Amino acid sequence: MQSNYEGEIVDLITKNKDKYSGLLINPAAYTHTSVAIRDAISASGIIAVEVHLSNIYAREEFRHKSLISPVVKGTVTGFGYKSYILGFEALIYILQSNR
Repeated sequence: MQSNYEGEIVDLITKNKDKYSGLLINPAAYTHTSVAIRDAISASGIIAVEVHLSNIYAREEFRHKSLISPVVKGTVTGFGYKSYILGFEALIYILQSNR
């Protein structure tokens, strides 16, 4: 699912916490601003991996702080579209390891 609306993302996470075991999320600009998405991930108990197409640490200073990173298992940044592939592989590995 893709959405530009913070509330829609929060609703998706909270309403599906019992349906899905894992979440691959690119919070985009919400990375640096959304306490709501952070709290939804944390409260859901869903194992999550954060991904970014660009390396947020090589960008502007304000992008270096992720509110999401402390509540996910890991973060993949800077590999373009392959960040999604690497993040998904990591999520599968984590889910299989937790069986």
